[in-house]
This record gives sequence, structure tokens and C-alpha cells, in this order.
Amino acid sequence: MIGGGAAGLGSAGGVKASDPTAEVVVYTQFEDVAYSPCGIPYVHGGEIESFDKLILAGKQAYVDAGIDVHYETEVSAIDTAAKTVTVSGEGVIKYDNLIIATGFDYADPGVPGTELSGLYYVKNIRRAAEWDKVISETKRAVVIEASPLGLEMVTALAHRGVETHVVDPNPYALAMMADPDIMAPVQDSWVEMGAHLHFNTTLEAFLGDENGKLRAIRTSGPDGSVELPVELAVVATHKTPNNTLAEAAGIKLGSTGGIIVDERMKTSAPNVWAAGDATEIPHGLTGVPLQGLTGSHAYAQGKVAGANAGGGDRSYRAVYVPWGTPAGKWVIGGASFGETTATALGIPYVLGVGEGISRARYYPGVQKIKIKLLAEPKTLRLIGAQMVGGGEGIKERADFLATAIKFGLTLRDLAAMENVYSPAIGALNEPIATAATNGVANAEKG
Repeated sequence: MIGGGAAGLGSAGGVKASDPTAEVVVYTQFEDVAYSPCGIPYVHGGEIESFDKLILAGKQAYVDAGIDVHYETEVSAIDTAAKTVTVSGEGVIKYDNLIIATGFDYADPGVPGTELSGLYYVKNIRRAAEWDKVISETKRAVVIEASPLGLEMVTALAHRGVETHVVDPNPYALAMMADPDIMAPVQDSWVEMGAHLHFNTTLEAFLGDENGKLRAIRTSGPDGSVELPVELAVVATHKTPNNTLAEAAGIKLGSTGGIIVDERMKTSAPNVWAAGDATEIPHGLTGVPLQGLTGSHAYAQGKVAGANAGGGDRSYRAVYVPWGTPAGKWVIGGASFGETTATALGIPYVLGVGEGISRARYYPGVQKIKIKLLAEPKTLRLIGAQMVGGGEGIKERADFLATAIKFGLTLRDLAAMENVYSPAIGALNEPIATAATNGVANAEKG
């Protein structure tokens, strides 16, 4: 395996499950494997007490499992004809089956000043621990782009008492995947937390002092060209597949830059598999290739790639993408796509919107939930969903709605769904059913 993240270690375990006698070697350029980079913002924000909590298992656990991890080791080339990889300090190594799990990089901001100190790319857990000390001494910071990571880091920095700015060229946060009405309460809560929002604003340059340290950024937006003094910039640009090795080896890449794989996570090269952010996977409804999914997707893909490389027979099919994340004082989520994406793709839809509560109205801690459902106009088959709420049940509803989309449930099915009613954990009326009922009514109105 090339890569020691969720996909790489998942594939190592998959191989061992299929063939316990297999020799399994993992090469990683980092000092650690199988920690949760997704948890880093929550350590920065103070919700998690230490970075040690993010490490899933000690290094001895992999030794005990028969997985030979080579830390801080670079693979510089793949030769698919000779079935070899070139490894720093080790030379040319033969393989029987190769799994590429090289992960992602953040897109280059494409502006002057990226060489300055003070630019933080959230990824490596050891660098994160060092940056956490920097955050403790930072008074003004900027998050570049309100991506999924950007949402988490704006919230984390605000929790730390840092004067936080977010700069994004889009009209609102998470505009590439979420709807504006879902994001509006999140943005309001950021303002309540003291954050400064700069949308429809383009980053033009990082500006440094005489010592090569970041002192400001320059932007252009509704107020013209502006110089914003900051000491720290969190670069949260979109994730791009790290496929330099694969491309050089002649392995076919798709329109996203991700490696093209079949249902068994097999690439175009013989005996070469791939998993995680390095790949692209088709959307279950549209067939549009998607890259840069979640850690749970990467791990599941790794298990499939590893099982098959080890002689098994497993499949990983198209995805319906349940997602969710805390943002500001809210939690947002969804499945498949929302109105913004449907409109961009020219997909017609019927919309049902419902508002409800997470538990009985009189029970302490009750939280509001807003749910939007998209369905095919004639069949009323569910094709997308988005939601925002106080936190309770967002994840579970996203999981359920992705499954409902996958198996073809309709708004009529959801309008008649059964739901748990218990004052402490569930309200009398399920918000999904309310949204579906409203969607059916909208469809009948024509």
C-alpha cells in the first residue's frame, strides 16, 4: 500500500481478512498512520482535549496484526509492467498486488505569497500540534474558503477567541454543495460568535514582512481591493487527488483527476488497486464522478480494494453521499444533492420543506430541525435532501435519507413513514414526514 490513511490501513486489513498469510507492507511519508485528521479542528476548538485522542491504535498494534508499516518513507515511482515501486532508502521493490491510497492535497491558492510562514494546511497530526501553539498566540486569523474544513476551522478559531475572518469567492458558505437557506443560520451564528464573513471576495495575495512571515492578505470584493492584517491563514481550499505517481505510471485518471476504478476498486493497470481520495466514484443517480469524499468512504473503499487484492471478491458501488458536520452553532447535513446542485445539473425536481423539533416541545434541550426533500416530478422518487438543526438526529437522518434514495423510496413512502415517539428522544411528528407530505401537496398542485 502507498499511503497510511483510512484507505491505506483499511486496505491492509482487507488483505489480511482475505489472506492472513499475505505479506502486507504499507509505505507512508508521515510519522504516524491511522489517526483521524477529521478530528484535528475539534482539538483546535477545544472540544477534544488532546491530539493523542485522534490516534486509533499504537504502532505495535500493526506489528501484531502482521502489517509492516514503513514510516517517513517516500515512494518515488511505480512501474506497472515490472510490478515494482521505487522506495527512498530501499531501492526497487517487487509487488504482487499494489494498492494506491495516496490521498489528497489542498488546491494551490494560485496567488503570490504561498511560500510565507503562517500558512496552515490542516492534515498532519504532528504539524497540527505545533500549529495549535501558534493558534494560542494568534489574535487575527483568516480561513481561505468556506469548504467543509473551512466551516470547522472558522468555528474552532472563534471558539478559541481568535478574531476570525473567512474569505470565499462564492456568495455563501459551502456553496458548492449546500443550499443558501441551509447555510443562512450557520452564517448568522458565526457573526454571533464574532467571525467576519467576506463572501463574493477573491484572495489576491498573501503579504509578508521582512522576515518572510505572513502579515496580511489582499483581497478584491464588493468593497474593492482590501488589505486585511492577519497573523495566520488556514488554507482550506478544495481537496485535489494526490496522483502524481499514478499519472506518471500511466494509470488512467478521470475528469476530477481521481483514479478511475471499477466496482472492485481495480485500476486500469494489472494488479493495481486504488482507494480513498485518490480515486473518483460515480454518483448513484447522476453518474457524475465524485472525488474527495469522507473518511468513512475511504475506509470502506480500502476494505474492498484490500479484500480483492488478497484474493477475495467484494464490490463498492456508486455512492449517494450522506454528509453532515457541525458549523457555527448548528449542524448541517444531507444526502445526494440539494437545490443548488440539481439546478446546476439541469435536474427537474419537486420540493418539500418541513420544520420540526428533535424531541417533545416540553422536554429540556429540544432543538429545531429544517428538512428539504427533492423528488422526481412524476414518480416522486426521492433524489436529494438537505437539513439544518441544533445537532440531534442530523447524522442519522442523513444516513437514512441516503439509503432511501438508493432504494427508490418516494415522498409518499416517507409521508407515511413510522417514527419513534418518546418525549426525551423523538417528537410526535417526524420532520422528514412533514417535508414529504408538503412535497406531495406541492406535486399535486402541479
